[in-house]
Amino acid sequence: MQKIATRIFIYASIAFGVFGILLILSNKGDNSEPNKILMKLILTTVFIILPSFALSLAGKYLSDKS
Repeated sequence: MQKIATRIFIYASIAFGVFGILLILSNKGDNSEPNKILMKLILTTVFIILPSFALSLAGKYLSDKS
């Protein structure tokens, strides 16, 4: 479970960076449709990153038997 959560975290983080760069490069100062779609994609990746990060950390510390 921890490996899956870590992989999801890594892929979502990469997607977050790509969508953020695309949003910055396509920003023309207006509220156009591509900007709205990119903002929705960024928010989606944030909501994927946070739980997967929490699962990854929880798996690491809960499986530690020390």
